[in-house]
Amino acid sequence: MSAELAPLWLSLRLAFFTTLVLLALGTPLAWWLSMTRAKVKPVIEAVTALPLVLPPTVLGFYLLILFSPNSALGGFFVSLTGHSLTFSFTGLVLASVIYSLPFMVQPLQSAFESVGRGPLEAAASLGASPLDRFFSVASPLALRGYITGLVLSFAHTLGEFGVVLMVGGNIPGRTKVISIAIYENVETLDYAQAHWLSAILMGFSFAVLLLVFTVNRRFPIRVI
Repeated sequence: MSAELAPLWLSLRLAFFTTLVLLALGTPLAWWLSMTRAKVKPVIEAVTALPLVLPPTVLGFYLLILFSPNSALGGFFVSLTGHSLTFSFTGLVLASVIYSLPFMVQPLQSAFESVGRGPLEAAASLGASPLDRFFSVASPLALRGYITGLVLSFAHTLGEFGVVLMVGGNIPGRTKVISIAIYENVETLDYAQAHWLSAILMGFSFAVLLLVFTVNRRFPIRVI
């Protein structure tokens, strides 16, 4: 692969793995938030949504400290794998999961809340287990939330800049994603390459938003 396309490929890999992790982590969290009446719920919601309002450089700075080999988490990872979380692809995935978490959790939580308790109680009265109620009733009815969360998480990760720069730096082939490549091209006055890469991101972002709005319009949530 050419050096010009390497950042794009790395960004696609990062977005793919980040979205998979977010689906696995965000689904049970969104389900719990939609069902619970615990007093701690607003606190968890605020923590989950924090990346939406926190400057990426601030979040990236604290993640850099957290992932450092001198920290408990970073030191444990080094002892386990022999590699540092900072300036690595694994570190980028973990940072991106934290930064894009609300883009998965919030659409799913809204979709689960729209389903309501009626269909779940009806399924329970027919003998369905909690797990069966989730996979057979809640998840199909929340399909729009899944699609929105997946698409937005992927797109948001693809366009990350501040967090990935702080945690991963600018290492070609390892941490140099497309947004950092654009910034580097602008710094070196290579506007043609910056324009080409920016056009790719802009076109993809438009396609993502068009898909989300089309899905929300054509597939409304139906509650039985």
